[in-house]
Amino acid sequence: MSTERNKMIKSLKEIFIPELRNRSFKGSFPHFRKTENGKTNLLTFQFDRNGGGFIIELANWNEPEFKTHWGKIIKLNKLTAHDLNERQRIYPNTLTEENGKDSWFRYDRKRILSFGNDYDKLSKRVIERIPIMEKYWNEILTE
Repeated sequence: MSTERNKMIKSLKEIFIPELRNRSFKGSFPHFRKTENGKTNLLTFQFDRNGGGFIIELANWNEPEFKTHWGKIIKLNKLTAHDLNERQRIYPNTLTEENGKDSWFRYDRKRILSFGNDYDKLSKRVIERIPIMEKYWNEILTE
């Protein structure tokens, strides 16, 4: 893993993950889940395989367990967003992947004349997207 990715993960763990914990999410990086009233909200960080960026994937599950198409049972405390086919991606500035991986949360682009820690600034951008995450979890679960 690159030094930059490690710095980004450290920042997310210090700044964003406490916000998830305050919302009753459990799990460990990169997979988190919250199960209440038979409904499970999932959040997974997916990093660019070429480095320098990530997105967040959300999913929901309304059953007591998940069965894969090949018959494997996954308990809710191990279920991740990647296990489900229907997911929502969260981007820093848009609701869609308009420009490919350029739409992702990018930490590989240093800002000229930028003050402060760019990793922490990006982690705070993730916090700003929480209302969109909550809207997804709530709308999908009430249908």
